[in-house]
Amino acid sequence: MYLIDKKNNRISKIEEKTFSELGFKEREHLQEWLANEPAIFGEDLLIIQKEFDGFSDTKERLDLLALDKDGNLVIIENKLDDSGRDVTWQALKYASYCSSLSKEEIRVIFQDYLTSCGSGETAEEKLCEFYGKEYDEISLNKGTGQRIILVAAKFRKEVTSTVLWLMNYNIRIQCFRVTPYKKDDKLFLDIEQIIPMKDAEDYVIKMAEKAQDDIMIENKLKSSDALRLEFWTALLKEMAKKSDLFKNISPKKDNWINAGSGISGVPFTFAISKAYARVELYIDTGDKTENKKLFDYLHQSKEAIETAFEEALTWERLDDKRASRISSSIDKNSYDRENWDFIIPELTERMVRFEKALRDYLKKYKK
Repeated sequence: MYLIDKKNNRISKIEEKTFSELGFKEREHLQEWLANEPAIFGEDLLIIQKEFDGFSDTKERLDLLALDKDGNLVIIENKLDDSGRDVTWQALKYASYCSSLSKEEIRVIFQDYLTSCGSGETAEEKLCEFYGKEYDEISLNKGTGQRIILVAAKFRKEVTSTVLWLMNYNIRIQCFRVTPYKKDDKLFLDIEQIIPMKDAEDYVIKMAEKAQDDIMIENKLKSSDALRLEFWTALLKEMAKKSDLFKNISPKKDNWINAGSGISGVPFTFAISKAYARVELYIDTGDKTENKKLFDYLHQSKEAIETAFEEALTWERLDDKRASRISSSIDKNSYDRENWDFIIPELTERMVRFEKALRDYLKKYKK
């Protein structure tokens, strides 16, 4: 940091110091500065408690507790010259402790703070003033919106590494570096947000949200894969009791399984989704003209086929696509296990009737 001498058009270096060199203490000085000037963090924060120890079964003390303009609790942990190695863990513990605080508990905590400061104001009045709303309209500490602010002159690598990793999981955490300076008999304090870097904060947050979305999608996919594997295992076991059509087919993670019909590219298929479960003849020989020819051949016998199947079928020529399809659907969520006791017996029974109704026509066409 440099001091500008406007008169002589020169700059002179201001000496960087440590808090210990200047005789400053964590609780007595730095904490008081932050509590009395929360705007130093670049946003409107309302300090509602210092040295908060209202955690059951523990004597631990949270340095500063604040509220932001969105009603989120902000846990502020301040250190002096060295962050230490445990500050992230401490802050996470305090955030977890505070996550269950109700609006009324927060009001009481704030009122205790105001009383200890000798203020004649009520917490309710201060909250209404801060949010510009009636007290009944104010919502505090919603869900998992708790935030963490870490303050220190120097952050250890294990701390910054942990913070960056936590941000990938939507933990809202910031690191501010504070540096004292001395010039003659004057003292200065500089504060800088280093994680996430202020200029890149929106980008970093969006990337963290994207990373979390990707993880959630991946977990859902893995969960869906396991569920489909379980479903097909149960369905094939039931199918084996009624027909040999799928006897050489193994369970898989896809949302469909096939068995041959005697014509290449025209399998009998079980297909499932969150909206349906169905049996189908999927016609895709690789040649659009051939696909439509086979579909039309079968469609000529639509009435006889449906009579043999004992109910109407869905006939989809799909002129704008290469393939065609004939199917029968059950309008139920196949991903809900509670529906399986109905879907599996019904679907396998339909496949038996479906294959029987189409078998002779496919054999004749093949010849």
